[in-house]
Amino acid sequence: MEDTKSSRTVFIKHVALPQDHGSWVFLLSPLLIGLFAGGSWTSATPLLVIGCLAAFLVRQPISTLVKIQSGRRQRRELPAAWFWTLIYGIIGLFCLVGLIGFGFSFLLWLALPGIPVFMWHLYLVSQRAERRQMGVELVATGVLSLAAPAAFWVGVGSPDPTGWWLFLLTWLQSAASIVYTYLRLDQRNWKQLPELSYRMKNGWRAWSYAAFNLAFSAVLGIIGLFSGTAFLAFALQWFETSWGVLRPAIGWKPTKIGIRQLSISSLFTLLFILTW
Repeated sequence: MEDTKSSRTVFIKHVALPQDHGSWVFLLSPLLIGLFAGGSWTSATPLLVIGCLAAFLVRQPISTLVKIQSGRRQRRELPAAWFWTLIYGIIGLFCLVGLIGFGFSFLLWLALPGIPVFMWHLYLVSQRAERRQMGVELVATGVLSLAAPAAFWVGVGSPDPTGWWLFLLTWLQSAASIVYTYLRLDQRNWKQLPELSYRMKNGWRAWSYAAFNLAFSAVLGIIGLFSGTAFLAFALQWFETSWGVLRPAIGWKPTKIGIRQLSISSLFTLLFILTW
C-alpha cells in the first residue's frame, strides 16, 4: 500500500512530461534531419539522441520546482519534481560522458546557448509570464535547432561546416512555424471574415517569414550548397501560410490549429530529408 502511494507521489504526468505537446516537433525535426543528413549512425548516435531527449525533458520538472517555489504548484508535487529532475539529469550526464569518450567533446559548445535561454524561461515562470511569449519561443527553438548540427556531426565524425547550414535552415523553419501559429490563434477570435486588405496586413509577418525561407533555400540550392530540390520542403510552409492568411481560422479550436501545424512540420521534416 505504501509502495502504491509512493509511486503516485512520484509518477505525476504533468511533472514528468511537457504539457505543450507541440514543442516536441521543434526538437525531433532538427534531430531527425541531422541524423539522416549525417549519412551514418555510429555507436555515439544513441547517446546523442537519448541525451537530447533528457535535456529537453528536464525542463518540465525544473519548471515545476520553480512553480512550487513561487506558489503556483502544491508542495505535494515536490518529490516528483526532484525525482524526475534527478532521473533526466543522470541520464543526460551519462550520455554526455559517453559522447566525450567517443571524442565528441566539441558538442559541449552547442549546449552553452541553452543555459541563458533556460534561465530566462525559468525567470518568466517565476513571474507567471511564460505563456504567449513569442520572442522567447523563437529564441528557444534556435537552441533546439542545435540538435541538427549535433546529430550531423556525430554522423560524419567531425564539426563539418554544413552542420551550421542545417542549424540555420531548421531554425528558420521553426521560427516561421511559430509566427504562423500565433497568427492562426489570433484569427480564431475574429468575429467575421474581414476585408482582404486586413487579412493581408495581419498575416504579413507570417507570410514574410515563409517567403524568405523559400527564397533563401532556393538560392542556396542554386549556388550548390546542397540539393537544388530542398526548397520544396520550405515551399510547403509557404503554401500553408498563404492559404492561412487568405482563409482565417475563425472559430477554430487551438487543438485543431496545433494538429494542423504539427502535420505541416512533420511533412516538412520528411520532405527535407528526402530532398537534402
